[in-house]
Amino acid sequence: MPLKGAEQTRFWRDARFNGMECLSATFITHEFAPHAHDTFSIGAIEAGSQISTIKGERSQTGPGDLYLINPDETHDGHPGSDGYRYRMIYPSVELFVEVLEDVTGRPFRGTPSFSRQWLTDIELAAAFRRAHQLLEGRTGALEADEGMFGFLATLFERHGSAIIVPVRTRESSAVHRARDYLLENYSSDIGLDELAKVAGLSRAHLIRAFRKEFHITPHAFLTDKRVREARTLLRQGWPPADTAYHCGFADQAHFTRHFKARTGVTPGAFRAG
Repeated sequence: MPLKGAEQTRFWRDARFNGMECLSATFITHEFAPHAHDTFSIGAIEAGSQISTIKGERSQTGPGDLYLINPDETHDGHPGSDGYRYRMIYPSVELFVEVLEDVTGRPFRGTPSFSRQWLTDIELAAAFRRAHQLLEGRTGALEADEGMFGFLATLFERHGSAIIVPVRTRESSAVHRARDYLLENYSSDIGLDELAKVAGLSRAHLIRAFRKEFHITPHAFLTDKRVREARTLLRQGWPPADTAYHCGFADQAHFTRHFKARTGVTPGAFRAG
């Protein structure tokens, strides 16, 4: 059944979970550009369907499906034929570890991660929806804590895994040098010649190898890095115009367009959340 009405978003930070960012939204036409987060991105579709690509793999998800996206994993998303309504949380690695240690009563060794980015778990998706609704409704602290703590612990118990760091090839090392250069100089106007020299690859080879390694082009990665830095400044209360200039965007309109394409909300709404 098609979703009716206008697109809607509600974004907030939940103090009960160390300021964890939360989003509930209905999108009919909005398309997310390729982007990544410093945090986990965990969510579920409530109605309709979303078509997304994560780490180069494309899938269509609907009610009962969960998104389990690790930090720094590139992904996008756009509505299926009828749009979709979904809920998301963005817990940091530190928060996730804290929850797991609280639940198990023992130190957590290693870094939590998920080996599958989509999966169908109707029971767990329903538990997530209930826990998310408790946070959104600003209900009693104990009830909300139990719901989200229980969900995250069960989620990791069923579907969690340990991160395995792959051995880098010569080409992989080259594109990681280029990536690190972009991270260190994100506010500068970096050209392809400059970046190719850093990597020690030809321009065409760099673009091809960078996309193979990170599932995103160098320019799209740079834009996403700028948006991620902008999120940090906006959380600190910076005005959008100053944030745009500081992060290397040509102007505020350019900044707003790219920010919403990667977060689903405007810089002003994100700052107010």
